[in-house]
Amino acid sequence: MTGPSGTETPAAFEITGLVVRHGKVTAVRDVSIASPPGRVTALLGPNGAGKSSLLSVLSTASRPDEGTVRVFGHDVRAEPTAARRRLGLVFQERTLDKELSVERNLWFHARLFGMAREDARARIDLMLDLFGLADRRGQAIEELSGGLARRVEIARALLHRPGLIVLDEPTNGLDPSARAAVWADLLLLRRELGVTILYATHYMDEAEYADEIVILAKGRIVRQGSLGELKGSLDSSRIVVTCADHGAAVRQLRTAGFDALLEPGGVAVHCADPEALIAQVVRALDVPGLTLSVHHPSMNDVYLAAAGHDGPGAGRGSVITR
Repeated sequence: MTGPSGTETPAAFEITGLVVRHGKVTAVRDVSIASPPGRVTALLGPNGAGKSSLLSVLSTASRPDEGTVRVFGHDVRAEPTAARRRLGLVFQERTLDKELSVERNLWFHARLFGMAREDARARIDLMLDLFGLADRRGQAIEELSGGLARRVEIARALLHRPGLIVLDEPTNGLDPSARAAVWADLLLLRRELGVTILYATHYMDEAEYADEIVILAKGRIVRQGSLGELKGSLDSSRIVVTCADHGAAVRQLRTAGFDALLEPGGVAVHCADPEALIAQVVRALDVPGLTLSVHHPSMNDVYLAAAGHDGPGAGRGSVITR
């Protein structure tokens, strides 16, 4: 990757031909992904898809069976310490000392990474301010809500100035408001600090925060791209007609030249730009109780297609009744 000055800039992470085995089970099968600095990448997939196994190797917690993994140019097998210093890690399981205060947890991390005392003090103050935790610095972790504790974990992961933060199911077990707060924090980090983010999730809506989405199933990449690219790859934008006589609606639409299909949710007219055709569809119909809705592909549609269960899905869009 080439930087603005024309020099080669190492990828924030680069995974090539990764294979991870747990005994006789192959958890990750020939996976290759990479990210330039500053990008947000999501690993999406069900439990057992290989997300945590991949992150375990990237974080230097385990070794790859095959392939190479580099963090800012440092091979995690040959240079694990150098790679680890460029990483900030937030695990699925809570890893804070519950009996220590917010500030003492951060000081422990600073000492672990050999930070000078004055630098650590300034950095801790900055992180507490950035995450809105300054007034809780003396509070024990066990007294915090799950969302606030997760915020402390993210602040801790950033304390030693890593270029890449890796999160395994960062909002698992949190309520919707706490999940939203965590994502507000992460997106702020990306804007303010330029941190590269790689995270694993099984929530469809959380995948939509990413610049690049990698869908895993049974250890393999089954689909990859930006949100727009993944949704654009599906031919599922459509106008859905519901009325008192679906059979009559199909006949009238086909007579008008539309490719109308009777589907579980009503009569579907699949097209690339449903908003441009909705007026023509309305004019073609003379049926009682008519309702039309415009649907575009959702991440759920993308996921089902990648998993081999392509279908009309719920979609999202506007509704017109007549």
